[in-house]
Amino acid sequence: MRPFEGIKVIDVTHVLAGPFAAYQLALLGADVIKVEDPHECDQSRESGSDHALSDAKMGLGFATQASNKRAITVNLKTAKGQEIIKRLAKDADVFVENYRAGAFKKLGLGYDVLSKINPKLIYCSMTAFGQDGPRGHMTAYDHAIQSTSGMMRTTGTPEVNPIKVGSPVIDYACGTMNAFALSAALFQREKTGKGQYIDSAMLDVALMLMGSHLTNYLYTGSEPSPKGNRMEFASSQGYMASDSLIMIAASNKGQHERLFTALGRPDIAKQSSHKERRENYAAQTKIVEDIIKTKTAQEWEDFLQSRHVPATRTRKISESVKDPQLATRNMFHTHKNAPGYSKDLTVPVMAFKFAHGGPEVTSPPPAFGQHNDEVLGQLGYSKDEIKTMKTEGVI
Repeated sequence: MRPFEGIKVIDVTHVLAGPFAAYQLALLGADVIKVEDPHECDQSRESGSDHALSDAKMGLGFATQASNKRAITVNLKTAKGQEIIKRLAKDADVFVENYRAGAFKKLGLGYDVLSKINPKLIYCSMTAFGQDGPRGHMTAYDHAIQSTSGMMRTTGTPEVNPIKVGSPVIDYACGTMNAFALSAALFQREKTGKGQYIDSAMLDVALMLMGSHLTNYLYTGSEPSPKGNRMEFASSQGYMASDSLIMIAASNKGQHERLFTALGRPDIAKQSSHKERRENYAAQTKIVEDIIKTKTAQEWEDFLQSRHVPATRTRKISESVKDPQLATRNMFHTHKNAPGYSKDLTVPVMAFKFAHGGPEVTSPPPAFGQHNDEVLGQLGYSKDEIKTMKTEGVI
């Protein structure tokens, strides 16, 4: 039995962070009902590098985090649509939305209303800056939060910055953080019997990802600067081998000693205190540069790893997904003959394994409004009522 089997989640989110949070619960067994506007689908359905799939509202951006979900369409701006949401919430465990702050309250679907219908409901609002404060009314996406949080100013090189992090790290971190918050709230409810309201902000998550930078700045007043592939110690940073870059991560004292012993410099291996490593950074860096450029990055990875020195050559995604290590981790699931896809569809699952009852993909990404009849029928709507609502544009 997976952890969230029997848990019902109403997922009224779009794009990335919100859907990703709900996806985590779905992988762990929750019945996640994805709600979209019948006149405007989740924009992630129209994203991804395969434009034909995007045109069919089954884009790869959507597919990444839509497995295990049921999909319905509801016009939240109609009275009948709002009634559908209230019926869904009546026996739901979790309600997640990531629209502009206050939007759901204006629709009469805020926590104040839904918690009266279901006092045990856990309601999560995910926004750019939170529900209140001077920025509460503002909206943003991942790259805008990278900009305003200061993250882009720490990324790049001294010569080329600010630079956006290549992946939408704020969105994924926000989704992960909210999955954790929802899990905590569900656990708390087991003890108290009470529901919960979660006010989550992307800006807060971005700052959490820069925790050590923040603590350092708030204590010393020193702004973190972009260092590119250079770091504090010569034994822990990037170097150009004869063919490509290798990242050496000999961070602690013992690793420093093993690195320089392996490189044939036992004299530098002895300079292993933090003070000595800081003072001799430039000289040590020059020595490592001269040695590393004599072999390929793969040769150095094999050589150093065999001596318990953390080091890896930089890879493309096309290389990393073929790493035999991933086959042992159950990182991916491949949908065979998934509706809407002309070939196998492989999606990421989760970044951890359970000994039993762990994350699992059980159904492919749903088509737009695929489960309208099924879900609405379970809510007590007759076939005629469902047909009428379709005609009226409610669903």
